[in-house]
Amino acid sequence: MTLLAPSGPTPGAGAASNSDEVTLSLLPSGLRVVTEPLPGVRSASVGVWIGAGSRDEVAGQAGAAHFLEHLLFKGTARRTSVRIAEEIDAVGGELNAFTAKEHTCFYAQVLDTDLPLAVDLLVDVVTAATMTPADVELERAVVLEEIAMRADDPEDMLGEVFDTALFGDHPLGRPVIGSQASVEALTQAGLHGFWRERYTPPRMVLAAAGNVEHARVLELAEAAFPAAPAGTPLAPRQGPPVATGEARVEVHHADTEQAHLMLGVRGLDRRDERRTALEVLNTALGGGLSSRLFQQVREQRGLAYSVYSATTSYADAGQLAVYAGCQPDRLGEVTSVIREVLDSVAERGLTDAEVARAKGALRGGLVLGLEDSASRMSRIGRHELDYGRQRSIRQTLDAIEAVTPDDVAAIAAEVLNRPLTTAVIGPVDEAPS
Repeated sequence: MTLLAPSGPTPGAGAASNSDEVTLSLLPSGLRVVTEPLPGVRSASVGVWIGAGSRDEVAGQAGAAHFLEHLLFKGTARRTSVRIAEEIDAVGGELNAFTAKEHTCFYAQVLDTDLPLAVDLLVDVVTAATMTPADVELERAVVLEEIAMRADDPEDMLGEVFDTALFGDHPLGRPVIGSQASVEALTQAGLHGFWRERYTPPRMVLAAAGNVEHARVLELAEAAFPAAPAGTPLAPRQGPPVATGEARVEVHHADTEQAHLMLGVRGLDRRDERRTALEVLNTALGGGLSSRLFQQVREQRGLAYSVYSATTSYADAGQLAVYAGCQPDRLGEVTSVIREVLDSVAERGLTDAEVARAKGALRGGLVLGLEDSASRMSRIGRHELDYGRQRSIRQTLDAIEAVTPDDVAAIAAEVLNRPLTTAVIGPVDEAPS
């Protein structure tokens, strides 16, 4: 699929491009509409993706993007919050949103016959929220409760502590949800300004998948979105790579039954062509029952119930992290075993059999994970926002198949030798040596 270059002329609604069954149209406002039909399903999933997340917040705005995720559902010029809930419940649908570091998504999943309602509801919420002072204060209390609830979940909290340790003062190091102090300080005017500045058609992608027709989705989008000046889609986010930081250690004492440990390094940004090799490495390290970490930490030594690794990629940075939860008196041994595994793979790479298993796991997980309309909608929406183009499933499968043990060894030697960051939450006062 070829995306019209952001610097080129803005086409009318009829201009479209195709990649396999994915079709893109660009409206004069700069809004992109991308669809993927799925024969044989009766569902339709639609999402409005906005290229704004927590890393776009400046001083005094921490938590604003997430706050808006809540606040916009409180009512619009045409609907109260109760009516929004009643309309989606009346058709047995799902209506929700989530906020990440680089984007926000408002989405709905309904029967195909209820697609017009889903599009109208989503666009109404995203573009016409009333955001009254009373609603701001009501939702502030809800967000503060969410922050308190997160503090009671050490595994969830650990991810934020680790991000802060790994990225330091960089915006990627800030919690998406903000803090109690920052949320208490947010004002109606500040939230409204962030919304009006960031929630504009050129920053948005409307994605739909399921039993949908592109022309119909385009028609619904044109009818639902308010009139807007001509615009050019915002180019995919990019910037100079975030420099590899120093090794850091963060320990938060908490009266929990387990000690929760996360070890990790800076990874690759999402435009790095070696990301597929990194995913193979990650899968072999801690992505399944046969992975090195699961076998060494749990199966052979019984040191932890939960142990896994994961990667995350952003426009200009990334990370690879290992999590384990264990009894506090086993924290030192667990840490040592994880480090031994990472050091071994960094020095010698993986076996051919490990690489083959990891590639098979990635292929199977990709295909099985895309068997519903919601996952397909998410895939095409994120690809359009993050890359300005689509990558077919076949292309992704071919990229996985092309990875060799030498590719994995090379990326392991580079990434796993970077400074190691450690984060711990539990009944301990210092990190294991």
